[in-house]
Amino acid sequence: MHKMLILAAASAALLGANAFAVERGELLASTCLSCHGPDGHSTKVQGAVPSLAGLEKGYLVKSLQEFKAGTRASSVMKRLASGYTDEEYALMADYLSKLK
Repeated sequence: MHKMLILAAASAALLGANAFAVERGELLASTCLSCHGPDGHSTKVQGAVPSLAGLEKGYLVKSLQEFKAGTRASSVMKRLASGYTDEEYALMADYLSKLK
């Protein structure tokens, strides 16, 4: 019985941690949506500000890393990307990749 309670508590903790990660990713990505459009769909001229919804997670992370390193050109994105860690990139990218 004691082992079942420990297992149930551990499962609840893992589910809670996973929910927090999703919420944190959504919160972090909300800064992206002011330029990249509601739900990641850009309303700007095609190509000027790309839509992010549904893009592959690895591509999004790599793009943010390149902006931060200065190997991908964009004065605005370099400044924005510099404020986040690789872990935060992954959380944002996970959220954005799941948008439809």
